[in-house]
Amino acid sequence: MKKPELLAPVGSEESLYAALRFGADAIYLGGSMLQLRAKSAGFDDEALTHTIATAHEHGARAYVTCNSLANEDEISAVGEYAKRLHAAHADAAIVSDLGVLASMREACPELELHLSTQASCCNHAAARVYHELGIKRIVLAREMTLVDIRRLRDAVPPDLELEAFVHGAMCMAYSGRCLMSAEILKRSGNRGDCAQPCRWNYALMEEKRPGEYFPVFEEDGKSAILSSKDLNCIDILNEIRDAGVDSFKIEGRMKTGFYVATVVSAYRHAIDGDCPIELCKAELNAVSHRPYTTGFYKGDLPQNHSNDGAYVQDYLFVGSVLSYKDGFVMVRQRNHFEIGDVLEVVSPRALGLSFPVTQIYDMEGELRENAPHPLEILKVACPIELEAGDFLRRRAR
Repeated sequence: MKKPELLAPVGSEESLYAALRFGADAIYLGGSMLQLRAKSAGFDDEALTHTIATAHEHGARAYVTCNSLANEDEISAVGEYAKRLHAAHADAAIVSDLGVLASMREACPELELHLSTQASCCNHAAARVYHELGIKRIVLAREMTLVDIRRLRDAVPPDLELEAFVHGAMCMAYSGRCLMSAEILKRSGNRGDCAQPCRWNYALMEEKRPGEYFPVFEEDGKSAILSSKDLNCIDILNEIRDAGVDSFKIEGRMKTGFYVATVVSAYRHAIDGDCPIELCKAELNAVSHRPYTTGFYKGDLPQNHSNDGAYVQDYLFVGSVLSYKDGFVMVRQRNHFEIGDVLEVVSPRALGLSFPVTQIYDMEGELRENAPHPLEILKVACPIELEAGDFLRRRAR
């Protein structure tokens, strides 16, 4: 059976090279319009063209997100934007707005179109209509079960591809249609500026007793009653594939290169089946995350909430590898480490590598006991021949 595509998020140059080096088959990224993330995660036209070219040089495809709902001031520019994306050799644009779909299709029929999960496509009738309108791939609604996906797959044309999320943050609202952030802070989640108020802890105040707050509990003393867990499907990838999914998507265009490298590496090895699954699961536990869930795939809806807004952070990202020579690795430090720490290696070549820190030198050649200064470049004794682009982490104290 054909392996599903592994699709990685890219919101920076660092995450681009991490995704490609650690095994992504394709990337998705935002451009200058309708990209549904903060501006810092989007690329201007020049950077977008360069990023797409870089992906292609590494044998990967590049899809550009255009999945915000367009307002009246934006829709007239969509056709020209589609032409620019095609000129930049984007492999597809990801859309959700029907007007954007129609405008892009009319202006540039050569540009492949994928339907965003924001469109909430969760039945075969809708999928068929989108296919007739020119959609090549459906990014399935996150609320679908494996049974739902199998039934949809069997009822749509075989050339219509299906994509589904397998890892990352989940929204408490249906397909992300939430107005909490816009209402509370005037920052619209539907325009890429969500402040994630669903992750906050809330208290109840009675109208006639101002300043007297009562905790709001769901169960087990939890007060972040709207906060969802993070998606982690490492254990059910074969089931998702067998349901008919062609592309496994990782969420996280606002994440660091370290996060992207770690998660892509875990799923790459799991898909390829070239190492024990327990090692892959350990990698996913080594990045900062909320408690994990398999989401809606098994139909167990209550497990998606009630995590009290808590994060699990058992490891710290301590540095990026710049080079290796004669038993020493050059590291750009990101978090504190010291003599005696055991550093674990994040590398596309193998999982589970680690070494103890025995010597640290600064750039003046002075021996150091620790590394307390972020972004400082240090020389660290290392018995493993590492490569530029590898990452180092340690257990949190």
